[in-house]
Amino acid sequence: MDKTVSFRTDMKKVKALDALASEQDRDRSYLLNQAIDNYLDLQQYHVELIEKGIRQADAGELIDHSDVEKIAARLRRRK
Repeated sequence: MDKTVSFRTDMKKVKALDALASEQDRDRSYLLNQAIDNYLDLQQYHVELIEKGIRQADAGELIDHSDVEKIAARLRRRK
């Protein structure tokens, strides 16, 4: 069952959304639904990663801080 939801946003965003909808031959609602789906998927993915990290920490599966510092230093040197 569909439900109508309204919210306020600035005109710049509305114009950009409408331009994109026109370029894709879609309507505004289609793009907004896609954006919401993507947002919800990303948030759920983050929650799952956090929960996984908590389970690993609870199980004692941690990386020593000095090892993390070494990895970070190596990554900084690659830049």
